[in-house]
Order: sequence, then C-alpha cells, then structure tokens
Amino acid sequence: MTTQTNIPTLGNENTPPGKLDPPPGPAPIQFNEEDIRRTLRRALRLAGAVALVATPILWAWLGWRTWLTFVIGVTISATGLVEWLQLLSAMMSRMEEGRTPVPMGRVLIMFFLRLAVAGVLLYASLNSLHGSIYALLAGLAVSLLALSVESIRLMARTGP
Repeated sequence: MTTQTNIPTLGNENTPPGKLDPPPGPAPIQFNEEDIRRTLRRALRLAGAVALVATPILWAWLGWRTWLTFVIGVTISATGLVEWLQLLSAMMSRMEEGRTPVPMGRVLIMFFLRLAVAGVLLYASLNSLHGSIYALLAGLAVSLLALSVESIRLMARTGP
C-alpha cells in the first residue's frame, strides 16, 4: 500500500510542486545609451586630465624618454575609449529602429587598424626609446582607472 503525502509548496500557483520561487534579487540598474556614452566621454576627459598632471612630473623626475613612453601608453588607452564609443554607436544604430545604421565595415577596419598601430607603437617605444616599461603600463592603465571611476559614478547615480 502506497501512501501519498501532501507536501506544501512554497512557490506561487504557477510554480510546479516542490519548486521554490527564486529569492527576490536587487533591482536592475537602469541606464541607457546616452548614459554609457556620457560615461565614456567623462572617462576620456579624466584620462586626459591625469595625463596633463602627470606628464610634467614624469619629465622632470624621470626624463623625456620615460615621459614619452607614458604619453604613448595614455594615447593608446585613450584611443581605445574612442574606439569603444564608435563601436557602441555602430551597434546601437543597428539595434534601434528608425536610426540609420552605421556601416560596420568602416568601424571594424578602424578598430583593427588602431590595434595594429598600437602594437607598432608599443614595440617601437620599448625597443627604441628605452623608456620605463612601468611608465608604459601606467599610461595604459590611466584609461582603465578613469573608466572604472566613471562607471562607479554611473552606477551610484542610476542605482536603486
């Protein structure tokens, strides 16, 4: 003889018996394309400001080679932010109805061309300038730091 026990369900009426509703999570952060575009532009301005403050200090203390290596790193990372802005515009123009789509071919060619130029600049700066690798890495990290700061500001501004 088989006995059947009734197990109370903890879900709602649409939830199969024995399954639980997932716990309510945090509210999603709401931001749009213009918020992202504004964040990337602010990060670009912040990276430029950091570079303007740091370059005279680097030149005075470590010499022109280290300064130029730092400037090359900042330039490469800042052009990466500009490239992300262009990729964002191209993708969003394809996703939204009513907007004229930006040709992806041009955007992708410029993206890969920038990567190639960045590789050449990295090689040339390390091989011929004999500047500090740490200055180059610091220059590359400036935009990453600026983008992190601006992203945190965006999340604080648009959060629940």
